[in-house]
Amino acid sequence: MPRTTLRRLNGFDDTPAKLADSTLVLIDYQNTYTTGVMELDGWQPALDAAARLLTAARRAGTTVIHVINDGGPGTPYDIRAETGRIHPSVAPAEGETVVVKQAPDSFVGTGLGEHIDAAGRNDLVIAGFMTHMCVAFTAQGAFLRGNRPTVVADACATRSLPVAGTELDAGQVHHSALATIADLYGVVVPTQNALTQGLPQRPGA
Repeated sequence: MPRTTLRRLNGFDDTPAKLADSTLVLIDYQNTYTTGVMELDGWQPALDAAARLLTAARRAGTTVIHVINDGGPGTPYDIRAETGRIHPSVAPAEGETVVVKQAPDSFVGTGLGEHIDAAGRNDLVIAGFMTHMCVAFTAQGAFLRGNRPTVVADACATRSLPVAGTELDAGQVHHSALATIADLYGVVVPTQNALTQGLPQRPGA
């Protein structure tokens, strides 16, 4: 029997967002994830993809919002230290909003929703670190508040995780998170090409 998704059962649109008609939300592209205890598998190609996505968004005149996590002094997420700063390859340009959060869902306790509403676009394009955590929970938060998120898979990355006496490699964790998003909370596209060409892509590809 062919597999379906909760999105299809509910009649939700699986057409990817168009970058020019969306707000781009870039999540936690912090130095935290490029070295040390929180270094992610595949962070460099994901960061390169994010830089291409950001360049395309700026060319399209898309509103860009950067989200960063602040864990406080002495943590890997200290935004006052080099470790917690946004990586230079996707650093905010003048006039681009930066939202500081302290929870995996970027809408919790922040003004992200207000900034999105002010931009006047219901569609969101989301990418960031880590796929299974802040990307997934922010996509869920966006869906629950009535936005329509599209997640760019190759601009996200995560790390291997232990569970129930075994260890899932980073690829398994990454794809599992994308599958959860694509099942209900949003559209998942492999690369930004679907956003600029407007071509439907298979979720989770």
